[in-house]
Amino acid sequence: MTLIARAPAKINLSLHILGRRDDGYHELESLVAFAGSGDVLSLDPGPALSLTVAGPTAAAAGSDNDNLVLRAARELADRVPRLTLGSFRLTKLLPVAAGIGGGSSDAAAALRLLAEANGLPLDDARLFAAAQATGADVPVCLRPRARMMRGIGERLGDDLILAPLVALLVNPGVKLETRHVFGRIGLQPGQAHHGAVHPELAPDLSTEALLARLRRARNDMEDAAGVLAPVIGDVLAVLGAARGCRLARMSGSGATCFGLFDSCRAAARAMQVIRRDHPGWWIKSTLLR
Repeated sequence: MTLIARAPAKINLSLHILGRRDDGYHELESLVAFAGSGDVLSLDPGPALSLTVAGPTAAAAGSDNDNLVLRAARELADRVPRLTLGSFRLTKLLPVAAGIGGGSSDAAAALRLLAEANGLPLDDARLFAAAQATGADVPVCLRPRARMMRGIGERLGDDLILAPLVALLVNPGVKLETRHVFGRIGLQPGQAHHGAVHPELAPDLSTEALLARLRRARNDMEDAAGVLAPVIGDVLAVLGAARGCRLARMSGSGATCFGLFDSCRAAARAMQVIRRDHPGWWIKSTLLR
């Protein structure tokens, strides 16, 4: 029986860098939400492990052997004796190396499907360990709900029921590797990154209160990414100037940016205009949760 899971885009509504640890990893604090749009992954359970990739952005996803779906499956197989594996089929719809966690969300979806195929509960510690070993953003994608993410991605806050957020996601077609953006920031091991603390978030905030707190937050990778890919500034300017846009910011290490809008109608109107003026950009209207 074929099992199917969605792999939604991960959006960093905020991303504060607290510093760089002695081991070279960066300490982060980020409010993460998930889009209604994403990739689709299916699994036909069986004894052997394989992966095929198709879809509009499949060509940019790289070699199947390097895909995080297979890496996550192997990490779980190392921890669960006699794990049933199977044939995965990934339909890539999200842009690659885009700051929206496409590969990490794909890997998390693979772990969820393997858990379903093997009767493992989603709170099985081995799932989290396999996610952590696969990539820093994979643990937060295991249960795709809004939450705070801290450390290098291993410390996750409780689920947050956010007020509805209508978003427009825009990627200008430029791939950015996270390590290059961190390199541009240039923190040395043991060095702190100073900035205002992240605003506190309560579970019952109205949309206006949530937006007010998000405006006091930031993405500390935005300036460095904008130097590496100046078109990010163009995207932010276009989104920020759109009628009904309440906040425009970059997600993750870029180059995808998001605009938060008053309504679905305002987002749809902006999408129509941006798509007309920038036909080469990837653009998607969605709800964040």
